[in-house]
Amino acid sequence: MKIKRVRKFKNDAQHTTPGAIIYWMSRDQRIKDNWALYYAQTLALKYQVPLGIVFSLSPQFLGATIRQYDFMLKGLEALETTLSEYEVPFFLLLGEPTDTIEAFVQKNKVSALVTDFSPLKMQRHWKKHLFPTLEIPIYEVDTHNIVPIWEASEKQEYAAYTIRPKIHKRLAYYLDELKQIVPHLYSWPTTTHKTDWKGVYETLEVDEKVLPLDWLVPGEQAAKEVLEDFIDNKLDVYDKYRNDPNKQVTSNLSPYFHFGQLSPQRVALAVQASNASGDNKEAFLEELIVRRELADNFCYYNSNYDNFLGFPRWAQASLKAHREDPREFIYSKDDFEKGQTHDPLWNKTQEDLVNKGKIHGYLRMYWAKKILEWSRSPEDAMHISIYLNDKYAIDGRDPNGYVGIAWSIGGVHDRAWFNRNIYGKVRYMNFNGCKSKFDVDAYINNGTLV
Repeated sequence: MKIKRVRKFKNDAQHTTPGAIIYWMSRDQRIKDNWALYYAQTLALKYQVPLGIVFSLSPQFLGATIRQYDFMLKGLEALETTLSEYEVPFFLLLGEPTDTIEAFVQKNKVSALVTDFSPLKMQRHWKKHLFPTLEIPIYEVDTHNIVPIWEASEKQEYAAYTIRPKIHKRLAYYLDELKQIVPHLYSWPTTTHKTDWKGVYETLEVDEKVLPLDWLVPGEQAAKEVLEDFIDNKLDVYDKYRNDPNKQVTSNLSPYFHFGQLSPQRVALAVQASNASGDNKEAFLEELIVRRELADNFCYYNSNYDNFLGFPRWAQASLKAHREDPREFIYSKDDFEKGQTHDPLWNKTQEDLVNKGKIHGYLRMYWAKKILEWSRSPEDAMHISIYLNDKYAIDGRDPNGYVGIAWSIGGVHDRAWFNRNIYGKVRYMNFNGCKSKFDVDAYINNGTLV
């Protein structure tokens, strides 16, 4: 693997004990195609020590409901079963990582820790407080982005056109065949036990009214099957129909990316190797690589990715200038959540979010922009949009979600447009614009997202 995918913390710490090495799994919850896990095993084999995987489960996390927890836990349960083939134990720890990881390291005399990368504030907070307490080598591996975040750019990029050449310049180097772990040679020194998954569910302190999804199966194997279905049945018309929710050609891979059950690098390689036309490959890879990694870049370099202060200056000034503009409609958070607006198209998108855990990508922009138009302020619009997305979307609390909302409401990664009421110079969308893209009535009356 490319060593630039790895960065070491506590550079003065050395491997001074024959203790085990652990992979603290967080964002990337998979065995296959996982550079962080592969690097952890490489170290363990080098020092001839046991290898273990640790996952720390918080009883509640940023408003996540049983919908998101169930998808994640079922994926982890399948992962634990598969890990038995590799002689690598899985340890599910209950509690905040700042408490559980340090205790595990000390109790098991761990000699080094490897973890995966996330640009989001909560994960970075855990690491900031945990890493100084550990007197062992610590390695972070970006196994989520094809081009590691710290290699793609050293600053917040303005838009896709500024990061695109930087990523493309490095793709030939980083977009190589992934390495896989092998059955481990050195056994864990103590007896390990399978996780009591029923008991784990009982520890959760989450909203159980937002039910798990019945149309999407979690786990690495399911992710592989969804990818194969996309390539076989949708990719060759992706560019033509991706903005039409009635055509159902979107990949449905976002939940698997979010929970790390599928490697974007594996998807890129599979798409490149497919028989789809060049235009369709190019359109999909632009979304998969450039746009997705641009979202990580924004969240990594801008700590205000989830609020008004993260907007570009032109958008902040423009929205402030229109703060007192009269609104024809103003809805409360409860109105939005129940889908009780005057607009049947918007209500349908909210219905999809609540019932299906997703909104079609094109309509997600319309959904957020109308929340701006019908809220008292852009701050309220951001709060409501993030609340609804994180509560109902299966891929909530994700850089793509935060940036998609910030693009819609605050012009992030966009340019200034013509000045208008409420929106200022932020790009405008309306019902008639949607009608020019697809059959709105068909979607409202019969649309299903699967």
